[in-house]
Amino acid sequence: MGNINFDIIIIGGGATGSGIALDAASRGYKTLLLEKNDFSEGTSSRSTKLVHGGVRYLEAAVKKLDMDQFNLVKEGLKERSRLLKNAPHLCSKLTLVTPLYKWWEVPYMFAGLTLYDLISGKRALGRSSIVSKDKMMQKFPNIKKEGLVAGVKYYDGSFNDARLNISLLQTAKKFDAICKNYNEVESFNYKDGKISGVEVKDRISGETITYNSSIIINATGAFSDKIRVLDNKKAKEMLDLSSGIHIVLDKKYLPLEEGLMIPKTQDGRVLFILPWMGKCLVGTTDEKTILNERPEVTKKDIDYLLKHLEIYFDLKIDESEILSSWCGIRPLVAAPKSASTKSIVRDHIITSSDSGLVSIIGGKWTTYRKMAEEVVDYAILKFNLTKNECVTKKLKLVGSENLNKEQSINFVSKQTTKYLISMYGDKAQDVANSVELIEKLHKDYPLINAEVIYCIKEEFVQKPLDFLVRRSSLTLIDKNSSKEILDRVLDIMKKELSWSEEKLEKEKSEALSILNTYI
Repeated sequence: MGNINFDIIIIGGGATGSGIALDAASRGYKTLLLEKNDFSEGTSSRSTKLVHGGVRYLEAAVKKLDMDQFNLVKEGLKERSRLLKNAPHLCSKLTLVTPLYKWWEVPYMFAGLTLYDLISGKRALGRSSIVSKDKMMQKFPNIKKEGLVAGVKYYDGSFNDARLNISLLQTAKKFDAICKNYNEVESFNYKDGKISGVEVKDRISGETITYNSSIIINATGAFSDKIRVLDNKKAKEMLDLSSGIHIVLDKKYLPLEEGLMIPKTQDGRVLFILPWMGKCLVGTTDEKTILNERPEVTKKDIDYLLKHLEIYFDLKIDESEILSSWCGIRPLVAAPKSASTKSIVRDHIITSSDSGLVSIIGGKWTTYRKMAEEVVDYAILKFNLTKNECVTKKLKLVGSENLNKEQSINFVSKQTTKYLISMYGDKAQDVANSVELIEKLHKDYPLINAEVIYCIKEEFVQKPLDFLVRRSSLTLIDKNSSKEILDRVLDIMKKELSWSEEKLEKEKSEALSILNTYI
């Protein structure tokens, strides 16, 4: 890399770390981001795909007169608006409908959602309204009809989390940030009791490198406590971990581009049934868990979601109909031992150790930008950096700077054009230009061979699942189809990355092991 000295080093390449890298680099600080796996491989690619203020937090705020909850909603709605403007190719308005089965719920829910609109102010995405019983049955023919009295409609945002993560990193690169996946921090270096750098192992080459900086930011999400203990063995835990799973079903279960939100299941949880990438996304569970690099989807969680689908739909869905499923771990700020994880406010805390390690604990995707701004401001004050103002509030992310959703792209069909723009924004033509002959990778999906090459050259892809799971999201919507094109993806990668046959077989074995076990 030429120079191993940096103003700021960030550990963690998910939503929070990538946001911090962009904020720091765009202020002019020499920035390095290190991620031990692929970018957004953990929680940041396993969300419910919603950009939201948090309707359930608002209900809690009103019931308990809790200003912390209220401010969390207000902040979330501000950041929702910014995200929709700064990355319109990856974020969009989403209509959500809640079915109601008791008359008293109609004014109650409508009043709450109207307040949600009022808090949004000029940033509101639409006005909430009551939906009649007949209209509900027309819109959602499979919905449980017995006892249905009406519904309420409101608006939030939807987004592609893994691709947004990459867009953040690409934008950070424009400001000269260096972003490295598969680089694991193994230890810290110290000078006079203060952190002075990190020892890092490149998990692809096996090389160990030292990078120097007095400002190290721990933004590793669910692994935050683990990094804090690496710095100080006596560090106390600051996280409560909660696992949540999602399942993907055929679009026939949600034929409209409108989602359903069940605000309170039998055990008080929130359930979403959402349109996503041409499929039906259902989630999520909420269970206390322990740290796991690749958390597994359990039969208990699958049964929970299928059971609740039966409660709210006049149909029985067989487990064999699940196209894909995944589990993520939410990093929640630790609460009193008596609290359940679903009652914890997903806010965040910024703290530092005696040696100077800065850690950000908790948070959620919607507020990643605000969190990043606060962390960099914290570092500026703590380490007496020259103060440069944050510029990310109105900063267009890569893919959205010259976006024209109606443009045509040479060499591809209208369907493929629409798909490429939705994934790569104004870089869609660059993707198409990556190969001389464009070919589809799978007969049922618009993926093309050019994407693999582009993602290797521009989007940090080093392993087949980097592309299949996180750049294209194919594995997340159809596991079997991604297995079908694995060999084609591997052949392209072998050529582009000059792999030996032995390397190819090793990567294939590793990919199949993960596909069969975790995704």
